Amino acid sequence: MRFLVTGVKGQLGHDVMDELALRGHQGVGVDVEEMDITDAQAVERVMSSVQVDGVIHCAAYTAVDAAEDNQDLCMKINADGTENICRMCKKLDLPVMYISTDYVFDGEGERPWEPEDEKKPLNVYGQSKYLGELAVQKYLEKYYIVRIAWVFGVNGNNFIKAMLNKAKTTNRVSVVSDQTGSPTYTRDLAVLLVDMMETDRYGVYHATNEGICNWYEFAKEIFAQAGIQMEVTPISSDQYPAKATRPHNSRMNKDKLEEKGFRRLPPWQDALGRYLEIIRG
Repeated sequence: MRFLVTGVKGQLGHDVMDELALRGHQGVGVDVEEMDITDAQAVERVMSSVQVDGVIHCAAYTAVDAAEDNQDLCMKINADGTENICRMCKKLDLPVMYISTDYVFDGEGERPWEPEDEKKPLNVYGQSKYLGELAVQKYLEKYYIVRIAWVFGVNGNNFIKAMLNKAKTTNRVSVVSDQTGSPTYTRDLAVLLVDMMETDRYGVYHATNEGICNWYEFAKEIFAQAGIQMEVTPISSDQYPAKATRPHNSRMNKDKLEEKGFRRLPPWQDALGRYLEIIRG
């Protein structure tokens, strides 16, 4: 099979392309230089010519704090860009895989979020991704919406790399302990996404690595597995001011994966270990 993959320079798009190749599929990778998703004419031109069996839409504006000051750009990419792709998918009768986020929820309580729970984004980024979801559902019947959280991959910046970089200049760090969720390793996620695109079990799914933690616990595990002596101090979100409000509860229920015949992702601690082996050589 042949798939168009947007955002190939990002953490997820890079790994999706690798997974497609491993399976013997062909990935047609594009980033902003090859197809600016905010340009409807460019999207039509590229998508009309590539002749694919589906679209895996990984491209997104993901700078959560910067989005608060760049709302128009964030919306243009995540909402309008997604709508441009969905219009063409409808015209060409192609299924689409849309990557969304736990940020579509308000982050309250402690119960894991169900796929169909009410959406109440706390920040501009979350709102833009929710509008992208609405565009997918407006235009298409053959779609996957997959919500992920706390993403890390080889090809890009993430929390793990930030912690390892901190260790180069200090032996103590403060990390918030009142935001709870599950990390998502893009290498593991890419396997699931390609599994999905090989089927027609469409719908809205949650997909993160198994197990939950807070950012403080995540940081402690990073340093432990990396063999780095680091004093990690737990702090509240109030003590770590950020431009965008973060959800306190990012737990997501992933039962639907098994119900639809898909495999859950491995435990996040296992994913972290494999990731560290790769990035540390």
